[in-house]
Amino acid sequence: MSDVPSRRALMTGAAAATFLAPGLVPGLAAAAAKSSVRDVDTVAIRKAAEAGYDASVKRIQDWIALPSIAAENRDMDKGADYMAALARDAGFTGVEKVPTDGAPGVFGVLDVGAKRWLAIYFMYDVKQYDPAEWSSPPLEARIVDKPGFGKVIVGRGAVNQKGPQASFLAALHAIRAAGKKPPVNLVLVCEGEEEIGSPHFRQVVTKPNVLAALQKCEGVIIPAGWQSPGNGGVSVNLGAKGIVELELVSSGAKWGRGPKTDIHSSEKARVDSPAWRLVQALTTLVTPDGNTPAIEGWFEKVRPLTAREKELIGLAAQRINEAEAKRILGVERWIDDLPWEKALERLASQPTVNIEGLVSGYTGPGGKTVLPGRAVAKIDLRLVPNMTKDDAVAKLRAHLDKRGFPDIEVNVSGGYDPTETDENSRLIRAQLKVYERAGVPATLYPRSAGSWPGTVFTSPPVSLAAGQFGLGHGSGAHAPNEYYVIESSNPKVQGLVGGTMSYVDLMYEVAEAK
Repeated sequence: MSDVPSRRALMTGAAAATFLAPGLVPGLAAAAAKSSVRDVDTVAIRKAAEAGYDASVKRIQDWIALPSIAAENRDMDKGADYMAALARDAGFTGVEKVPTDGAPGVFGVLDVGAKRWLAIYFMYDVKQYDPAEWSSPPLEARIVDKPGFGKVIVGRGAVNQKGPQASFLAALHAIRAAGKKPPVNLVLVCEGEEEIGSPHFRQVVTKPNVLAALQKCEGVIIPAGWQSPGNGGVSVNLGAKGIVELELVSSGAKWGRGPKTDIHSSEKARVDSPAWRLVQALTTLVTPDGNTPAIEGWFEKVRPLTAREKELIGLAAQRINEAEAKRILGVERWIDDLPWEKALERLASQPTVNIEGLVSGYTGPGGKTVLPGRAVAKIDLRLVPNMTKDDAVAKLRAHLDKRGFPDIEVNVSGGYDPTETDENSRLIRAQLKVYERAGVPATLYPRSAGSWPGTVFTSPPVSLAAGQFGLGHGSGAHAPNEYYVIESSNPKVQGLVGGTMSYVDLMYEVAEAK
């Protein structure tokens, strides 16, 4: 996904500095300088957001306490019911659970008779977790002091995506509490399988009443909270890579060689190994350094970076701190010791073949002398324009067959195509204007290296602009000790109220954009 900020009203110099102070929000400086309906509304809504802070925090904590984990088929119906209840509570009407061949989606509208419509994408599922790896229970949503950041909520889903999504819901609660109406009509579309590659989300989006509502919209946003702690900056991504998640499985049963179950390792002297066969198959997928896909035909549809995309990456290289990026990732060098700009170009332009995990035989403490009968590699493939999920899977299958590995199973669990949005769309221009007025550094970037199912929105029959948006900060998605800042001690980063108000401001900007 991406980054995002908030703000409002014309402000420069001291006014912009005032907005960036902890706890302050878009619109206050402008309200002092100019009395408009929008400014007056924003001041009243901010007061309501401050008054509703405790309820907003509890909303995040209660949501974290109910984990819906698609990979484990855990609490999916409960998660959808809870999502539907949150939507109704925030003012959405016609809220329904949308059945799919997998986990249900959730859909609702908030029609206030405004001129324009904006769509919001939510996910109610989260990644798996191991409580032993966490400093506090991952479902407890404990509030802790995090040096350099302030008060944060620690829990699975805190930043991906329940914290930012609850901040958007808090904006709707604040608008209502202030006696106002949203400046745009809203369409809410939610899924419960994002963390397994959204295999059934298109069924939700193409349901006739959902599709009809979406086709009224200016665009769709996914709430985010990824302000840089260094300068408060955000990225406005014009797209995202696609992804295919799958397993490659080698087994004695399928191969017809090696054991069908684990046997004693002494038998390796005379029995073939499915585990070694999987390793041999994996080495054919990439160049010897592991850095470039070697699947036959993999690059034939890859669209090179355009001149404009290279220009944007060059500007990003000047604005994004390389040392901070390395520190966050815990790395010291890029592939081939590339310079910063070339590393960013590769990040945006290159498809990848990645091993997420390798599982075979005994993996507990100490050793266990077995020859495994089965070996599994968990793989993700990142796709760039003009690649497609279906073509990538077909090429992988053909590659393995041609190299003598027809027995290696390719079990796809989910995935989707890359997504692109025009930088001149009303949605992107509105985001940039919000950031500019707030004095928040915003970097326009061609493509996020991460993935989200935006292609269901940007491709026909929906064909909307799409992107991430939101002020605030959190980190640790998919990792232990995931957190979301609710009271910021960093003057460049917004807390919960600031994040809430960023969504208010974006709605006004979309409503007023030319």
